[in-house]
Order: sequence, then structure tokens, then C-alpha cells
Amino acid sequence: MEVTAKKTDSANVSVEAKIAQNDIDKKVEKIAKQAAKQMKIDGFRPGKAPVSVIKKRLGERLVQDAEAEALRDILNQASKELELDAEKIIGEPAVTKFDRGEEFIEVELKLSLRPDIEIGDISDIIPEVKTPRVTKKEIEERIQQMAEAQAPFESLEEDRGLEEGDLAVFDFEGFLNGEPFEGGKAENFELRIGSGQFIPGFEEQMIGMKKGEEKTITVTFPEDYRNKELAGKEVEFKIKLHDIKTKKPVEIDDELAKKLLGKEDATLADLEKETKEQLRSEKLSKLYNEELKPKLVEALVEMFEFDLPESVVEQEIEMALRNRIQQMKEEELAELRENEEKVKALREELRGDAAKSVKATFIVDALARKEGVDVSDQEMMQTIYYEAISMGQDPQQTFEYYQKQNLLPAIKMAMIEDRLLTKLLNEKKENKEEKTEKEEA
Repeated sequence: MEVTAKKTDSANVSVEAKIAQNDIDKKVEKIAKQAAKQMKIDGFRPGKAPVSVIKKRLGERLVQDAEAEALRDILNQASKELELDAEKIIGEPAVTKFDRGEEFIEVELKLSLRPDIEIGDISDIIPEVKTPRVTKKEIEERIQQMAEAQAPFESLEEDRGLEEGDLAVFDFEGFLNGEPFEGGKAENFELRIGSGQFIPGFEEQMIGMKKGEEKTITVTFPEDYRNKELAGKEVEFKIKLHDIKTKKPVEIDDELAKKLLGKEDATLADLEKETKEQLRSEKLSKLYNEELKPKLVEALVEMFEFDLPESVVEQEIEMALRNRIQQMKEEELAELRENEEKVKALREELRGDAAKSVKATFIVDALARKEGVDVSDQEMMQTIYYEAISMGQDPQQTFEYYQKQNLLPAIKMAMIEDRLLTKLLNEKKENKEEKTEKEEA
């Protein structure tokens, strides 16, 4: 077997090889003999079936197994020739040529290698973190919101119409073309007016109704409504309002603080302090995620230069292309199907961002290794489960979907990136605060 291997750059290897047909025949014979020892064939004692019978039974599968073994031999020989570390090879080799001739099979393989990235001092490119300021007004508004959330709903005593923010208790029944439809009826239903829980126009038309009042309203279901029989259709709802409930004001005092903080000795001052810290944490998180983390990643991409594995970049382009296609209208998709050049042009348009994304991933991976930042499989699983539950999805089905789509490595890397960038920014912030304290001392 003739094998020629060369590095096209530090992250990519090109391999050319010729496999003699008689080598494939020998491998077929060897694999058939191994199979004969294990297979049970009617009319023969276990492991005693002739190789010729095994060949006839397995047929093309033996040739495929032999060719696969030959490809592994080529890969091993190329790795030895170039002294490649197996851990540096990313994914499976791409077979770019496999031409069968009468005497030889001509093969070309492409291998991708993990780039070598020397991480030095990056402190200068980590953005400065300014501790967010929290105003007294913001604290008061947040405590007011928490107090209102604790307030119970009570039946309204005064004689007035339904207003936004009220809780309406009512019966309703929906009719399409004069006929009631399934799922369109309820009794003593409670609805917070202004919540947007019902289809557009429903809650607005209830405003002003009084207890005991009956009313017929007309609304149109959205075009994308989940029930296709109702989607885009105009329907009537007959409504009878039984009760109007409003929130009873809650005193903002030490008693509220005890309830919200779960401490018998808590005071309003304690609640204000906790609220201030919570608001500061929320602002800091928003600052990190929306401004500083993207800025830091961009700086890291600019700081390092290295060769990228072509196969990984192509995979990233393919993913970006699929995402773009999912957002296209039917006429745009039809154009792509009919014009291969447009597909090529679109792939090239996506190449720059794809390369940046791949580059950032390798930098984050190298930096995370240096900083000792990792995410366990258990942590990843817990995050997926938590997010699925919060979105009302089945956590096990969600996990299995990600697993089947081979998305778990990407999810794990995203979590590592988030943890790493948070660590770097926090250290920058703490160092600055420590320096400020020393200067003030």
C-alpha cells in the first residue's frame, strides 16, 4: 500500500494512497475466516462453515469491511509518518476521493488537527468592569413590585367597571359560524386583565363590564394559532362577568421584610440591602452578557493567529447555512434549489463568521484548560433539565433530542465559555476593587 501524507498547514493534513486490489482480497479472506469461527450456518457445526459459504452469505459486507480496514491502515501509517498525536486528530477523516480501478483503489483523505495555541498574559485585553450603580428609586420600585406580588386578590366592593390589572371571574362560550367549538367554554374562569393570556382583542373588550353584566364580543384568532380549524377565523364569545377582584394594598414595613426574607428578626432595612444587592447582581449580569463578554471574545479572536481545521469550519458553515435556510421564504428556497451557484455564494458569505466562531471556540477551549475551568456532564444535564422544565417541556425527551442531534458537545462548550468569561471578568473586577481599597487606605 502506497501512502503519501503531508501537512498543508499546522491544522490540516492531506493523505494520498493507493490500495492494491489483492490487498483488499486478502483482507476479505481474513475477515471471512474470522466470521466463520463465530457464525452459525444451517447444515454445519458451529464455527465449521466453509469460508466460501461465509463469503456467499455476507457478500458485499465483507468488501466494505475490508475497505474500511484499509482506510484505518492508511490513517495509522500517515499518523506514524507525520508523528501525529492521536488526541490532536479531530473527528473522523474526510474521504475526498475513493476511485476503484481494476488493480488499485485511489484514495484521498483530509485530517483535521487541534490547533496549538500558546496562551500568555491576556489581562490587558480583559475589559474594565465598573460596578453598576443602584438608585434608591430603583430599590423602592422593586420592593413595591414584591409587595404587590404578595398582595391577595379580594372582591371589589365599589360599583365600577372592570379595569386593567383587575382579576375578572366570568363564564364564556365561543361560537364559530353560530356553532360552539371544542375548548371554547369555561365557567368561573379567572383572568388578569392586561395579562395578554387570551387572544388579542378579548381582554380589551371586557374593560368597563360590571358585575353581573353579559356581553358578546367578536375576535379573530391569529393565523398561526395551534388549532388549525380556528386559525385566522372570526368567532363570537358570550361572556357573563360574575366578580371583579382587586389587590389589597400591602404595607411596606418590617413585617413584609420578615415574610420576604424568611427571617423572624428581618427589618425593612435588611430588605432594602438585599434588594440593592439583587439589583446590582442583575445589572452586572446584564452588563457581562450583553456588552463585556462579546467584547472580550472579539478581543481574543483579534489577539491570536493560528491555522483552522478546514473540516470544522465547513461544519460551522453547514450549520449556519441550515439556520439561514430555515428562515427563508418558499420563493427564496426555490431559487437555491434551481441555482447551485447561489448556494456556493451563500456558503462563502457565511465563511467569515463561521471561521471567527471556530477560532473563538478553540481559543476558549485552550484558555479554559489553562484556567482550570470545566463543566461536568452532570452539570450540563442538570442545566438542560432545568431549562426544559421552565419551558414546560419534557426534560428527558429534550435531552435525548440534543443527544440524537449531536448537540451536547456544543452545549457543554457554551457553558464552559460562559463560566470562563465570567471568571476572567470577576477577577478583573476584584483586582480593581482591591487596588482601589489599597489606594484609599
